[in-house]
Amino acid sequence: MPVVFIATQDASYEKVFSNIEEVKARRGIVIAVCTEGDADMESRADFTIEIPRTMNFMMPILSVIPLQLLAYYIAVLRGCNVDQPRNLAKSVTVE
Repeated sequence: MPVVFIATQDASYEKVFSNIEEVKARRGIVIAVCTEGDADMESRADFTIEIPRTMNFMMPILSVIPLQLLAYYIAVLRGCNVDQPRNLAKSVTVE
């Protein structure tokens, strides 16, 4: 089972690192969005998506972009209509 982690080098990095070790112990596939040049994460994760190092308040904005692209391309590969997702009407009201 693939598990996607946001593993940027911030205050929660050590906790995320231990969670990755748990997934690896259970033979899961780790996909990590990590800070550019993070050799520890590259050696632990099966796949890494690197984002540039920046100020802490900008990290969430930079880390969400690869996740949006990952979701888009997975949906396209599965043959889902990305312009009209299923069950969207339940969460968005159209007037």
